[in-house]
Amino acid sequence: MATKETGRSVNLTDFVYQELRTRILSGNYKEGEALTELGIAGELDVSRTPVREALRQLEQEELVELRPNRGAVVKGISLNDIRDIYEIRSLIEGLAAARVAEQATTEEMNQLEETLDLTQFYLDRKDYEKLESMDGRFHQQLYELCRSRMLRRILKDLHNYVGQSRGASLKTEGRAQASIEEHRRVLEAMRARDPEQAKARMTEHVLNTRANLSKIYRIQ
Repeated sequence: MATKETGRSVNLTDFVYQELRTRILSGNYKEGEALTELGIAGELDVSRTPVREALRQLEQEELVELRPNRGAVVKGISLNDIRDIYEIRSLIEGLAAARVAEQATTEEMNQLEETLDLTQFYLDRKDYEKLESMDGRFHQQLYELCRSRMLRRILKDLHNYVGQSRGASLKTEGRAQASIEEHRRVLEAMRARDPEQAKARMTEHVLNTRANLSKIYRIQ
């Protein structure tokens, strides 16, 4: 049976892990940057034990590399990773959209439309921070509504990995408006209860985002 102290240690490890993971994926920690147990422990006001465990988890995820006498070195997400993530998403995110077309209620479809309306609202006001948040919300809602635990878990992870590049894509001229229109076409197909069309339109959307990123990052 776990003690209160053991439970607290696990909670602290998860806290440190999530915090460091977010910082790496958001680009706050750059590739090649060294992270020390002592420095992180002081910054997050925790002991070195949960930091050590969190860094081991991040190493398993290949977001950091543990090196003797150097601590952890950030690996982050490479351009090849971004390319692969969008290729994988193009193959399976359409499946999630097809499931939504088959299963979601009218009320749930309305929630997706409200998110798109808010996305347009923030784009019109050039509030790119909230625009990016709403864009992400649309995808996260879709993952929940597909009612597949496996798809939801995989897609959420892939989506989180490319948060920084997704934001860069939305800021390129014309891409945010195009993305909203693509989302609306996906929703239109889902409302029509047409899973094949929903799948095709979501796949097209992901590939369009990848094509836009290829211009920014020179992804082949």
